[in-house]
Amino acid sequence: MAVMIKVTDTIKSSEITPKDVYLNRRKFMQQTMAGSLLFASGAWLPAWAKQWPDLSVSTYSSHDKINSFKDITSYNNFYEFGTSKQDPARQAKSFNPRPWSIRVSGECDKTGDYDIDDFLKPVGLQEYIYRLRCVEGWSMVIPWVGFSLAEMLKGFQPNSKAKYVEFTTLLDKSHMPGQKRRVLHWPYVEGLRMDEALHPLPIMAVGLYGELLPNQNGAPIRLIVPWKYGFKSIKSIVKIRFTETQPETTWHMTNPREYGFYANVNPHVDHPRWSQKKERVIGESFWKPKRATQMFNGYAEQVAHLYTGMDLKKYF
Repeated sequence: MAVMIKVTDTIKSSEITPKDVYLNRRKFMQQTMAGSLLFASGAWLPAWAKQWPDLSVSTYSSHDKINSFKDITSYNNFYEFGTSKQDPARQAKSFNPRPWSIRVSGECDKTGDYDIDDFLKPVGLQEYIYRLRCVEGWSMVIPWVGFSLAEMLKGFQPNSKAKYVEFTTLLDKSHMPGQKRRVLHWPYVEGLRMDEALHPLPIMAVGLYGELLPNQNGAPIRLIVPWKYGFKSIKSIVKIRFTETQPETTWHMTNPREYGFYANVNPHVDHPRWSQKKERVIGESFWKPKRATQMFNGYAEQVAHLYTGMDLKKYF
Protein backbone atom coordinates (compact mmCIF):
# COMPACT_ATOMS: atom_id res chain seq x y z
CA MET A 1 0.00 0.00 0.00
CA ALA A 2 1.18 3.52 -0.74
CA VAL A 3 2.27 5.73 2.12
CA MET A 4 1.51 9.43 2.28
CA ILE A 5 4.61 11.61 2.77
CA LYS A 6 4.17 14.20 5.47
CA VAL A 7 5.79 17.62 5.86
CA THR A 8 6.32 19.68 8.97
CA ASP A 9 3.56 22.06 9.98
CA THR A 10 6.08 24.86 10.52
CA ILE A 11 6.62 25.39 6.79
CA LYS A 12 4.99 28.58 5.52
CA SER A 13 3.12 28.69 2.24
CA SER A 14 5.60 31.32 1.01
CA GLU A 15 8.36 28.69 1.27
CA ILE A 16 6.45 26.22 -0.89
CA THR A 17 5.36 28.67 -3.58
CA PRO A 18 8.26 30.90 -4.78
CA LYS A 19 7.63 34.59 -4.17
CA ASP A 20 7.70 35.59 -7.85
CA VAL A 21 5.21 32.84 -8.70
CA TYR A 22 3.00 33.85 -5.79
CA LEU A 23 2.99 37.52 -6.87
CA ASN A 24 2.36 36.63 -10.52
CA ARG A 25 -0.54 34.45 -9.42
CA ARG A 26 -2.04 37.38 -7.50
CA LYS A 27 -1.68 39.59 -10.59
CA PHE A 28 -3.33 36.92 -12.74
CA MET A 29 -6.24 36.69 -10.30
CA GLN A 30 -6.73 40.44 -10.23
CA GLN A 31 -6.84 40.57 -14.02
CA THR A 32 -9.08 37.57 -14.63
CA MET A 33 -11.42 37.90 -11.67
CA ALA A 34 -11.93 41.66 -11.68
CA GLY A 35 -15.61 41.31 -12.50
CA SER A 36 -16.31 38.63 -9.95
CA LEU A 37 -18.27 39.43 -6.82
CA LEU A 38 -15.91 37.18 -4.91
CA PHE A 39 -12.83 39.32 -5.51
CA ALA A 40 -14.32 42.66 -6.53
CA SER A 41 -14.00 44.11 -3.05
CA GLY A 42 -12.00 43.10 0.00
CA ALA A 43 -14.00 45.36 2.30
CA TRP A 44 -16.16 42.52 3.63
CA LEU A 45 -13.30 40.09 4.28
CA PRO A 46 -13.69 38.64 7.80
CA ALA A 47 -10.81 38.70 10.26
CA TRP A 48 -10.01 35.01 9.77
CA ALA A 49 -9.31 35.58 6.07
CA LYS A 50 -6.89 38.46 6.64
CA GLN A 51 -4.41 36.14 8.34
CA TRP A 52 -3.94 33.87 5.34
CA PRO A 53 -0.47 35.09 4.27
CA ASP A 54 0.91 33.51 7.47
CA LEU A 55 -0.76 30.14 7.06
CA SER A 56 1.17 27.11 8.22
CA VAL A 57 1.03 23.89 6.24
CA SER A 58 -0.72 20.86 7.69
CA THR A 59 1.36 17.87 8.72
CA TYR A 60 -0.79 15.76 6.38
CA SER A 61 0.20 17.75 3.29
CA SER A 62 1.85 16.23 0.26
CA HIS A 63 5.24 17.06 -1.26
CA ASP A 64 3.78 16.60 -4.75
CA LYS A 65 4.03 19.46 -7.22
CA ILE A 66 1.09 21.85 -6.86
CA ASN A 67 -1.10 22.50 -9.89
CA SER A 68 -1.31 26.03 -11.24
CA PHE A 69 -4.07 28.36 -10.13
CA LYS A 70 -5.28 28.42 -13.73
CA ASP A 71 -5.60 24.62 -13.89
CA ILE A 72 -7.41 24.45 -10.57
CA THR A 73 -9.93 27.17 -11.41
CA SER A 74 -10.62 26.41 -15.08
CA TYR A 75 -11.02 22.61 -15.09
CA ASN A 76 -13.80 21.70 -12.66
CA ASN A 77 -16.61 19.29 -11.90
CA PHE A 78 -19.50 21.33 -10.53
CA TYR A 79 -22.68 20.17 -12.24
CA GLU A 80 -24.73 22.93 -10.64
CA PHE A 81 -23.06 25.20 -13.20
CA GLY A 82 -22.87 22.77 -16.12
CA THR A 83 -21.54 19.37 -17.10
CA SER A 84 -18.43 20.34 -19.07
CA LYS A 85 -15.16 21.02 -17.23
CA GLN A 86 -15.16 24.63 -18.44
CA ASP A 87 -18.79 25.45 -17.55
CA PRO A 88 -18.27 26.25 -13.85
CA ALA A 89 -15.69 29.00 -14.48
CA ARG A 90 -17.97 30.56 -17.12
CA GLN A 91 -21.33 30.12 -15.43
CA ALA A 92 -20.41 30.90 -11.80
CA LYS A 93 -19.21 34.48 -12.25
CA SER A 94 -22.48 36.04 -11.12
CA PHE A 95 -22.96 33.70 -8.17
CA ASN A 96 -22.68 35.62 -4.87
CA PRO A 97 -21.70 33.44 -1.89
CA ARG A 98 -22.50 36.18 0.66
CA PRO A 99 -24.32 36.19 2.99
CA TRP A 100 -24.12 32.50 3.80
CA SER A 101 -25.43 30.30 6.57
CA ILE A 102 -25.39 26.58 7.31
CA ARG A 103 -28.28 24.75 8.96
CA VAL A 104 -27.22 22.02 11.42
CA SER A 105 -29.83 19.42 12.36
CA GLY A 106 -30.40 15.82 13.37
CA GLU A 107 -28.74 13.79 16.10
CA CYS A 108 -26.76 16.50 17.87
CA ASP A 109 -27.24 18.89 20.79
CA LYS A 110 -26.36 22.15 19.05
CA THR A 111 -28.73 22.45 16.10
CA GLY A 112 -29.58 25.72 14.40
CA ASP A 113 -28.60 28.13 11.63
CA TYR A 114 -24.99 29.31 11.72
CA ASP A 115 -23.66 32.32 9.82
CA ILE A 116 -20.43 31.39 8.06
CA ASP A 117 -18.41 34.19 9.72
CA ASP A 118 -19.46 33.14 13.23
CA PHE A 119 -19.02 29.54 12.12
CA LEU A 120 -15.32 30.09 11.44
CA LYS A 121 -14.26 32.26 14.38
CA PRO A 122 -13.14 29.43 16.70
CA VAL A 123 -11.24 27.39 14.11
CA GLY A 124 -7.59 27.43 13.16
CA LEU A 125 -7.02 27.79 9.43
CA GLN A 126 -4.16 25.98 7.72
CA GLU A 127 -3.01 25.21 4.21
CA TYR A 128 -3.63 21.59 3.22
CA ILE A 129 -1.84 20.40 0.09
CA TYR A 130 -4.07 17.52 -0.94
CA ARG A 131 -4.46 15.56 -4.16
CA LEU A 132 -7.97 15.55 -5.63
CA ARG A 133 -8.57 12.35 -7.63
CA CYS A 134 -11.68 12.23 -9.80
CA VAL A 135 -13.51 9.14 -10.95
CA GLU A 136 -12.97 10.11 -14.60
CA GLY A 137 -9.27 9.35 -14.21
CA TRP A 138 -7.68 12.76 -13.64
CA SER A 139 -6.07 14.32 -10.61
CA MET A 140 -4.71 17.62 -9.30
CA VAL A 141 -2.68 18.70 -6.27
CA ILE A 142 -4.33 21.73 -4.66
CA PRO A 143 -3.21 24.02 -1.82
CA TRP A 144 -6.50 24.30 0.04
CA VAL A 145 -7.12 26.74 2.89
CA GLY A 146 -9.34 25.15 5.50
CA PHE A 147 -9.90 23.64 8.91
CA SER A 148 -10.57 20.24 10.46
CA LEU A 149 -13.97 18.75 9.72
CA ALA A 150 -13.70 16.64 12.88
CA GLU A 151 -13.18 19.63 15.17
CA MET A 152 -16.12 21.43 13.59
CA LEU A 153 -18.46 18.45 13.97
CA LYS A 154 -17.47 17.86 17.59
CA GLY A 155 -18.58 21.41 18.33
CA PHE A 156 -22.16 20.47 17.46
CA GLN A 157 -22.04 17.68 20.06
CA PRO A 158 -23.40 14.71 18.08
CA ASN A 159 -25.15 12.15 20.27
CA SER A 160 -24.86 8.35 20.39
CA LYS A 161 -27.41 7.94 17.57
CA ALA A 162 -25.23 9.89 15.11
CA LYS A 163 -23.75 7.17 12.89
CA TYR A 164 -23.47 9.27 9.72
CA VAL A 165 -23.24 12.91 8.71
CA GLU A 166 -25.05 14.24 5.63
CA PHE A 167 -24.12 17.37 3.66
CA THR A 168 -26.34 19.28 1.22
CA THR A 169 -25.46 21.84 -1.47
CA LEU A 170 -27.40 25.06 -2.09
CA LEU A 171 -30.43 24.71 -4.37
CA ASP A 172 -30.71 27.91 -6.42
CA LYS A 173 -31.75 27.40 -10.04
CA SER A 174 -31.69 31.13 -10.75
CA HIS A 175 -27.94 31.35 -10.08
CA MET A 176 -26.96 27.72 -10.64
CA PRO A 177 -28.19 27.05 -14.19
CA GLY A 178 -27.08 23.42 -14.20
CA GLN A 179 -29.81 22.64 -11.68
CA LYS A 180 -32.40 23.36 -14.36
CA ARG A 181 -31.35 20.13 -16.05
CA ARG A 182 -32.27 16.69 -14.72
CA VAL A 183 -28.78 15.28 -14.94
CA LEU A 184 -28.74 14.62 -11.16
CA HIS A 185 -31.10 14.57 -8.21
CA TRP A 186 -31.08 18.12 -6.82
CA PRO A 187 -30.03 19.39 -4.38
CA TYR A 188 -26.70 17.58 -4.30
CA VAL A 189 -26.30 15.42 -1.19
CA GLU A 190 -23.26 13.55 0.13
CA GLY A 191 -22.42 11.77 3.35
CA LEU A 192 -19.77 10.09 5.47
CA ARG A 193 -19.75 7.52 8.21
CA MET A 194 -19.01 9.23 11.53
CA ASP A 195 -15.63 7.58 12.01
CA GLU A 196 -14.63 8.80 8.54
CA ALA A 197 -15.88 12.30 9.28
CA LEU A 198 -14.02 12.40 12.63
CA HIS A 199 -10.72 11.32 11.09
CA PRO A 200 -8.12 14.15 11.07
CA LEU A 201 -7.70 14.14 7.26
CA PRO A 202 -11.04 15.60 6.01
CA ILE A 203 -11.29 19.37 5.98
CA MET A 204 -13.79 22.10 5.31
CA ALA A 205 -12.13 24.28 2.67
CA VAL A 206 -12.79 28.03 2.49
CA GLY A 207 -9.98 28.97 0.13
CA LEU A 208 -7.16 27.86 -2.13
CA TYR A 209 -3.79 29.31 -3.06
CA GLY A 210 -4.09 31.65 -0.06
CA GLU A 211 -7.27 33.31 -1.34
CA LEU A 212 -11.00 32.94 -0.77
CA LEU A 213 -12.49 29.92 -2.50
CA PRO A 214 -13.49 30.80 -6.09
CA ASN A 215 -17.12 30.25 -7.03
CA GLN A 216 -16.31 27.45 -9.48
CA ASN A 217 -14.44 25.54 -6.78
CA GLY A 218 -17.32 25.48 -4.30
CA ALA A 219 -17.50 28.89 -2.63
CA PRO A 220 -17.83 29.79 0.10
CA ILE A 221 -17.27 26.44 1.88
CA ARG A 222 -16.84 22.86 0.73
CA LEU A 223 -15.78 19.47 1.98
CA ILE A 224 -12.48 17.79 1.05
CA VAL A 225 -12.04 14.06 1.75
CA PRO A 226 -8.64 13.32 0.19
CA TRP A 227 -8.75 9.51 0.11
CA LYS A 228 -12.07 9.40 -1.75
CA TYR A 229 -13.04 10.26 -5.33
CA GLY A 230 -13.84 13.91 -5.90
CA PHE A 231 -17.63 13.57 -6.01
CA LYS A 232 -17.62 12.94 -2.23
CA SER A 233 -16.11 16.40 -1.64
CA ILE A 234 -19.39 18.30 -1.82
CA LYS A 235 -19.40 22.03 -2.62
CA SER A 236 -21.30 25.17 -1.48
CA ILE A 237 -22.66 23.47 1.63
CA VAL A 238 -25.83 24.86 3.26
CA LYS A 239 -26.94 21.91 5.43
CA ILE A 240 -25.26 19.47 7.78
CA ARG A 241 -27.39 16.71 9.32
CA PHE A 242 -26.40 13.95 11.75
CA THR A 243 -28.27 10.72 11.04
CA GLU A 244 -28.66 7.23 12.49
CA THR A 245 -28.96 5.62 9.04
CA GLN A 246 -26.85 5.88 5.91
CA PRO A 247 -27.99 8.93 3.90
CA GLU A 248 -29.19 8.68 0.32
CA THR A 249 -26.47 10.40 -1.68
CA THR A 250 -26.84 12.00 -5.10
CA TRP A 251 -24.52 9.96 -7.30
CA HIS A 252 -25.49 6.72 -5.61
CA MET A 253 -29.18 7.47 -6.23
CA THR A 254 -28.44 8.44 -9.83
CA ASN A 255 -26.44 5.32 -10.71
CA PRO A 256 -25.72 2.92 -7.82
CA ARG A 257 -23.95 0.45 -10.13
CA GLU A 258 -21.26 3.00 -10.94
CA TYR A 259 -21.08 5.20 -7.83
CA GLY A 260 -20.96 3.59 -4.42
CA PHE A 261 -21.51 5.29 -1.09
CA TYR A 262 -17.90 4.92 0.06
CA ALA A 263 -16.13 6.00 -3.17
CA ASN A 264 -12.68 5.18 -1.82
CA VAL A 265 -9.90 5.61 -4.37
CA ASN A 266 -9.09 1.99 -5.20
CA PRO A 267 -7.14 0.89 -8.31
CA HIS A 268 -8.49 -2.67 -7.85
CA VAL A 269 -12.13 -1.60 -8.34
CA ASP A 270 -12.82 -0.47 -11.88
CA HIS A 271 -15.60 1.86 -12.86
CA PRO A 272 -17.97 -0.27 -15.02
CA ARG A 273 -17.00 1.78 -18.08
CA TRP A 274 -13.24 2.29 -17.52
CA SER A 275 -10.25 1.23 -15.47
CA GLN A 276 -9.18 3.09 -12.33
CA LYS A 277 -5.65 1.67 -12.34
CA LYS A 278 -4.06 4.78 -13.89
CA GLU A 279 -4.62 8.52 -13.65
CA ARG A 280 -3.72 11.60 -15.70
CA VAL A 281 -2.30 14.55 -13.74
CA ILE A 282 -3.85 17.73 -15.11
CA GLY A 283 -1.19 20.11 -16.44
CA GLU A 284 1.31 17.43 -17.39
CA SER A 285 2.22 16.68 -21.00
CA PHE A 286 -0.26 14.44 -22.78
CA TRP A 287 2.73 12.35 -23.91
CA LYS A 288 3.87 11.67 -20.35
CA PRO A 289 2.74 8.21 -19.19
CA LYS A 290 -0.15 8.15 -16.74
CA ARG A 291 0.75 7.54 -13.11
CA ALA A 292 -0.42 4.51 -11.17
CA THR A 293 -3.43 5.17 -8.97
CA GLN A 294 -2.51 4.79 -5.31
CA MET A 295 -4.72 2.92 -2.85
CA PHE A 296 -6.79 5.42 -0.88
CA ASN A 297 -5.16 8.13 -3.03
CA GLY A 298 -1.89 7.69 -1.13
CA TYR A 299 -3.41 7.84 2.35
CA ALA A 300 -3.55 4.09 3.04
CA GLU A 301 -1.33 4.35 6.11
CA GLN A 302 -3.75 6.82 7.68
CA VAL A 303 -7.17 5.40 6.72
CA ALA A 304 -6.96 1.70 5.82
CA HIS A 305 -7.88 0.72 9.39
CA LEU A 306 -11.31 2.36 8.93
CA TYR A 307 -12.26 -0.47 6.56
CA THR A 308 -10.79 -3.50 8.34
CA GLY A 309 -12.87 -6.58 7.54
CA MET A 310 -14.88 -4.85 4.81
CA ASP A 311 -15.13 -6.18 1.28
CA LEU A 312 -14.02 -3.05 -0.61
CA LYS A 313 -15.24 -4.45 -3.92
CA LYS A 314 -18.72 -4.86 -2.50
CA TYR A 315 -18.65 -1.60 -0.49
CA PHE A 316 -17.03 0.50 -3.19
